[in-house]
Amino acid sequence: MVDEIIRQLEAHKEILNLVQEKLIEPISECIQILADALRKGHKVLVMGNGGSAADAQHLAAELVGRFLLERKALPAIALTTDSSILTSISNDYGFDEVFKRQVDALAAPGDVLIGISTSGHSQNVKLASKPDKESAPGPSGCLVAMAERSVPWSI
Repeated sequence: MVDEIIRQLEAHKEILNLVQEKLIEPISECIQILADALRKGHKVLVMGNGGSAADAQHLAAELVGRFLLERKALPAIALTTDSSILTSISNDYGFDEVFKRQVDALAAPGDVLIGISTSGHSQNVKLASKPDKESAPGPSGCLVAMAERSVPWSI
């Protein structure tokens, strides 16, 4: 049992070292996009499926509530929480549209959209993250965390 715990801790250390080595710049860019948008009064929309949906809700809660220090509430919405919206969109348009439809309704120019997918294969996250030239103007910044990569993307 102790050997397995040590093995797991070593694996976590290796991942942290890889993050430090390869993702410092993308993480810094993401933070800058978020900070700039929030300073300008824009909101953050967050989405994901399964455990990533829980992550989306947690992130939105930290922004609206408090993270580390006392500050004003920051505008954030998890697109994973309204069961009536989730089920009606899924029923009427299909599950692939469940986030896209909400982004079309809620996102304004300058807002930031964050998509989280552990597998990197979440069609509904991918679809909602793509700019749609035919619909109303969407978010100006999009951060997509898919599998082992994090990609800042301006819309």
